[in-house]
Amino acid sequence: MPFDFEEVNGYSHIHGTDMTHVVDVRTDTITKPTAAMRTAMAVAEVGDSVFGEDPTVNELERRCADLLGKEDAVYLPSGTMCNLIAIMVHCNKRGVEFIAGDKSHTHLFEQGGPAVLAGVQCSLIPNNPDGTFSLQEVESRIRINTDYHEPSTALIIVENTQNMCGGRVLPLEWLDSLAKIAANYGVPIHMDGARLMHAVVQSKISAKRIARDMDSVFFCLSKGLGCPMGSVLCGNKGFIHQAKRFRKMLGGGVRQVGILAAAGLVALDEMIDRLQIDHDHAYQIAKAIDDLDSDIIRVDLESVQTNIVIIHLDKRTITAKTFLEKLATVSETDDIKVSVKASAFNVSRVRLVLHWAITNHDVAEAIRKIRLVIKKIHSELHIK
Repeated sequence: MPFDFEEVNGYSHIHGTDMTHVVDVRTDTITKPTAAMRTAMAVAEVGDSVFGEDPTVNELERRCADLLGKEDAVYLPSGTMCNLIAIMVHCNKRGVEFIAGDKSHTHLFEQGGPAVLAGVQCSLIPNNPDGTFSLQEVESRIRINTDYHEPSTALIIVENTQNMCGGRVLPLEWLDSLAKIAANYGVPIHMDGARLMHAVVQSKISAKRIARDMDSVFFCLSKGLGCPMGSVLCGNKGFIHQAKRFRKMLGGGVRQVGILAAAGLVALDEMIDRLQIDHDHAYQIAKAIDDLDSDIIRVDLESVQTNIVIIHLDKRTITAKTFLEKLATVSETDDIKVSVKASAFNVSRVRLVLHWAITNHDVAEAIRKIRLVIKKIHSELHIK
């Protein structure tokens, strides 16, 4: 994940008075379970999940497999483990590589796990602004029946929505074209669908259709859907059988985990359709920033499709660290007693992620604070 200001500098000294209204949009994994989830968790029927005897886990896996149009599924602690296990299953011999975008979560934010733990190297292709990458480049990178000097291509990974591109939804036509290329060479595709349900809501295309040509796919229950833990990896029965073996190897075989899986069942029923609210909130904030028409602090309004807003900074005049501090700081003399907690990818890109705990009032207050900060920066720099 990107660094955040709390991790770098801490917030304890900048929250102002007890009257400060805090709007925390660092990410959508910080949410707490809903009341309905807590109730379901309290009464969940459980058993030993590793033995396949937890009925709540079994039901969650069955429903997720059906939702994505796959034969089987496995409930795992995290999306990172889903990606790693998918790579370990698909890239099941030494001397192979997978193809992925250079802005993929697998490459950037998973500590090199595929190389360290799976012994697989990555062939990177530059991501386009919309989260796709060149199909021509993919085809030129695929290495099948290589000589003794080269690794062979065992997998292609896509990310939907694409986090670093601001929550962009991969176009279905592009996925279909990629699938045809992969099929021609017999190379499987894995979809990192951490926020796949956001893509479903935004595109109004079913998860089953989006995942149709994916050999494996997962989505997170803890990103946007409000669950305290877990992601579900889906594929055919042979794939999931191997995935469960690697789950045990990696220490992901949690026992009476139906207590947590129960929240996932509530999420499937109650939290997917409401993602549109988060998308609307993100757009409202982005529109407010765009309306200021700043040359040094701006958003690409057309790219705000789901629950993520990327704020682009002119790093020659304002850095992400400074901007985050100004958003979070509340002094005793401020008329607007609002602290906005955000995160940053790098020195020039700040990220806001909307989620179910953010209300209409929170959005209005965040907009007031962000507009105030931008106007103050302009004033300090003598910019009209």
